[in-house]
Amino acid sequence: MASSSNPAFSNPAFQEQRPGLTPPAAQTQFSATSHQSVDAATQAQLEGAYAAPAAGSLQTGRMTVEDTVFKTLGLFAVLLVTAVAGWIWTMSTVSVTNPNPTLVPWMVGALGGFVLSMIVIFTSRKKVRPGLILGYAAFEGLFVGAISAYFEFIWPGIVLQATLATLSVVGVTLALFASGKVRASKKATKVFMIAMIGYLVFSLINVVMMMFGAFGPDSGGPFGLLSQTVAGIPLGLIIGVLVVIMAAYSLVLDFDSIQQGVRNGAPRQFAWMGAFGIMVTVVWLYIEILRIIAILRGSN
Repeated sequence: MASSSNPAFSNPAFQEQRPGLTPPAAQTQFSATSHQSVDAATQAQLEGAYAAPAAGSLQTGRMTVEDTVFKTLGLFAVLLVTAVAGWIWTMSTVSVTNPNPTLVPWMVGALGGFVLSMIVIFTSRKKVRPGLILGYAAFEGLFVGAISAYFEFIWPGIVLQATLATLSVVGVTLALFASGKVRASKKATKVFMIAMIGYLVFSLINVVMMMFGAFGPDSGGPFGLLSQTVAGIPLGLIIGVLVVIMAAYSLVLDFDSIQQGVRNGAPRQFAWMGAFGIMVTVVWLYIEILRIIAILRGSN
């Protein structure tokens, strides 16, 4: 399995492990005595166990795909609730005397989400803390709701467009992964990691240039380098399409890591980390799509 780029899956519980080999002597002894040690009562118990429903995460204490899906839906429910709060907070600041929405909930959500995500990632090797992950979902919802309201104020209808596009990408990626038509590979993951590092460096340079006013008030646009054009095509559109593909592949890596965690028999608490990792990727995908649509719609 190719290792995931998502730091949420950096724990060994999600990494491929080589199963231990049974010593030859033990194999021989087992073969010679196995049939002799199983009596009629034991055989009946085994048949009853096979006939019983499959044990869930509560019975086994192990991570399952179903439990991870349930926790993922729970996190997104929290995100939606606080996203509504962030939207209302942002829009409520618009008035005749103050025509521009406030950035306060946007900043609070982004900062709180970043701090909690770092704590979750760096402490997950010792202990998974569901409360912190739920707190992250709450702050992330505040950020998503606030930034969505801000973009909606400038480009009406953009949030619905971005939401539908995000759901489409996630749905198609999940369907292709479930059907086995798309899988992570070591070669593709190496290319992905190189592209990801390049994108992070580019984003950092762009932010620094925008902070120092390198583009001027009229030439830079709201997205700095991404607002510039190459052969008449906005650079943000070109890079944005590549980033969406990267985010979709990141989802594939996330799904793969979750399956590996289940195969490894990871403790049930790691289902929270799987849900956390999915949320990180989906929010990233949504923000990128939101920006692409804004660039396409321009200042209109």
